[in-house]
Amino acid sequence: MNYQENLAIILEASLVAGTRIMEVYATDFDVEKKGDDSPLTIADKNANEVINQYLEKTSFPIISEENKQIDYTVRKEWSTCWIVDPVDGTKEFIKRNGEFTVNIALVENGTPIMGVIYVPVSKTLYFTGDNGKQSFKMDDISEGILISEILKNATPISPIKIDDSVVKVVGSRSHLNDDTKAFVSELQKKHEVEIVSKGSSLKFCLVAEGEAHIYPRYAPTMEWDTAAGHAICQAAGVQVIDVTTNEPLKYNKENLLNPYFIVQS
Repeated sequence: MNYQENLAIILEASLVAGTRIMEVYATDFDVEKKGDDSPLTIADKNANEVINQYLEKTSFPIISEENKQIDYTVRKEWSTCWIVDPVDGTKEFIKRNGEFTVNIALVENGTPIMGVIYVPVSKTLYFTGDNGKQSFKMDDISEGILISEILKNATPISPIKIDDSVVKVVGSRSHLNDDTKAFVSELQKKHEVEIVSKGSSLKFCLVAEGEAHIYPRYAPTMEWDTAAGHAICQAAGVQVIDVTTNEPLKYNKENLLNPYFIVQS
C-alpha cells in the first residue's frame, strides 16, 4: 500500500465532499428520518456519493454510514478497509452551528492507520501523515488548493499531558450522563476540571491538538463516528481506549457499535 497516494485520495475526497455539503448548507434543506430515527439530509447522500467515487479508485472495500451495510461473513475477510462518515454531526449540520465534519479512515487488521477529518464551515483539515506517525492541521483551506500544498504547509499537532493545572474534559456542559459525571467526579478529587464542549469528531481533534486533556465517551457511538478521529489521535500520540478491555478500540467488528472509551494522551 502506498500511504501517500491513498492519503492524497482521501484528502481530495474530503474537500470535494465538503464543497457538496456546503452547497446544501446554504439552502432550505429537508430532513428525513432513518430507521434508527437519526436524521438524514441530502448533504449526507451527496457527500457519500463523492467519497465512494474516490475510494472506489483504491483496492479497499468501504464501510460507510450511508452505504448498505455488508454482512460480517463478508467483512471478516477484509484485512484492510475504509470507514467513512460523510457528515459526522448531522444534528450539528441541521442546527447550523458549523460543528460537523467529513470523516474518512483506513483501517488495517482492526486498527486505524490513516485518517482525515475536514470541517467544511471553517475549512479546517486534520489528517495523519508521515506514514501514520504524526498528525497535522491546516486552517482556512482555499478553494482549489493543491494536495501537495496541504502536505507541505500543514502544521504538526500534539497533545498536552495532565499536570497540576486545570484539566480540560471534553463533554457537554449541560447534558453529562451519570457515567460521565462519575468519571469527572473522580478527576475533581485531584484536579480542577473545566468542561470543553464541541460537536462531532472534533472532540478527538481537541485532544490531539492539545486544546483538551481527555475525552470520556460513556454513550453510544458507531465505528464511522470514531475511526478517523482515532487515527488522528493515535498518530499524534493519544490513546483511544476501550474502558471494558483497557485496550485500543478495534474496527470492522461483527457489531459496528463501539464500546465506551476514553481518549487521553
